[in-house]
Amino acid sequence: MDTKTLKKYFNEMYADNGAVREIYGRYGRWLKDLPDGTLERRNAEAELLFRRLGITFAVYGEAGEAERLIPFDIVPRIFGASEWQRLELGLKQRVRALNAFLHDIYHDQEIIKAGIISAHQVLNNAQYRPEMKGIDLPNQVYAHIAGIDLVRIAENDFYVLEDNLRTPSGVSYMLENRKTMMRLFPELFVKHAVEPVEHYPQMLLNTLREGAPPNVAYPVIVVMTPGSYNSAYFEHAYLASQMGVELVEGQDLFVHQQKVYMHTTEGPQQVHVIYRRVDDDFIDPRIFRPDSTLGVPGLMEAYCSGNVALANGVGTGVADDKSTYLFVPEMIRFYLGEAPLLSNVPTWRLSEPEDLSYVLEHLPELVIKEVQGSGGYGMLVGPTSSKAEIEAYRLRILAEPAKFIAQPTLALSSCPTLVESGVAPRHVDLRPFVLSGKDVRIVPGGLTRVALTEGSLVVNSSQGGGTKDTWVLED
Repeated sequence: MDTKTLKKYFNEMYADNGAVREIYGRYGRWLKDLPDGTLERRNAEAELLFRRLGITFAVYGEAGEAERLIPFDIVPRIFGASEWQRLELGLKQRVRALNAFLHDIYHDQEIIKAGIISAHQVLNNAQYRPEMKGIDLPNQVYAHIAGIDLVRIAENDFYVLEDNLRTPSGVSYMLENRKTMMRLFPELFVKHAVEPVEHYPQMLLNTLREGAPPNVAYPVIVVMTPGSYNSAYFEHAYLASQMGVELVEGQDLFVHQQKVYMHTTEGPQQVHVIYRRVDDDFIDPRIFRPDSTLGVPGLMEAYCSGNVALANGVGTGVADDKSTYLFVPEMIRFYLGEAPLLSNVPTWRLSEPEDLSYVLEHLPELVIKEVQGSGGYGMLVGPTSSKAEIEAYRLRILAEPAKFIAQPTLALSSCPTLVESGVAPRHVDLRPFVLSGKDVRIVPGGLTRVALTEGSLVVNSSQGGGTKDTWVLED
């Protein structure tokens, strides 16, 4: 990728001459013939539906209303079958390699011995959990649910921006976006053969069952949430309901003789699989943070004894660290013996003196991220930052360079989006959800996140971004 060409962006619906691209042809004709005001009226209906369902997220560190309605855009993003198939192959390849890496670093550490990644990079990572050393997991899967963030630069030019392997969120919005679109625009689904996504909860349930301890024919599965104040609580409750399993908090579980049980009205019931949305540090106060009230004392002992499965596995965070991200293409070559099908974004490691020097000279042009940051927090987007913000960030970098990486300011592709002035292009990314059990599975599509502010490249909902339905058309 030539970083000098990134100032132009690819419009996914319209070609440079203004013509509607073939994949959007039917939708473009429908949109052109739509009576004035129709989109605005249906957008109001969508907002009302989201309010009734309580589709919100929490915003931390802000005064006033902590809960916000997730912004939803009613103009879909459309992919063709062939371009989705290419993405799907690349996503599956990447997640297989990441799971192989996680198994390796907690076992023989062959990738370290081969000199591909340093012991310091792995073993000194804050998310590396020495408690997992030598622990065998079913199917050697650590990241049962992965959210891989993709950005598009040109027609057939996609890049992986981030790997989210700890507790990736957003799939409930993907599902509700589709339900809302089908309710508001049934005529569009008659005109377009759109691949379904509503089977995701069943696919997730099957994946969790496959990750159960050996010789458990009918595993009891729960979703473990930190509680109703968590930013993704809606999703935790939603997925538990859709899968037909219990939603629990740490206080609803206890460990006895290295087995996990759930309090029920009929007495204790053993739990075999926990889809946990609680971070490693808080899951077991005996092993990690002793002040945690969110976890279950003794949970790690039951887990390491093989009597309960956790999805995602403990210690997956070392693989989605933004400094580890740089090594994923080499992981693919090392573990799979294949060339990467999806490329990384060019990235500078600020722990390297040469990279640090370059980045400090070009801060106004670059995006700087905290190595272990998430949610769009703690970033510097150079081109949209003031001189004071850039200089303040420079001081942060100089204090601890190893805590940051830098990337070029990508010209994310744009999709038509309903804004106050009408339908206009806004920048987007894509988070497909990859499930790993005995096989690797993906529903066709994912969560498209959109930067609703003109010119903005920050798509995170916590930073003012929204979401839209993602269509993959059948052949």
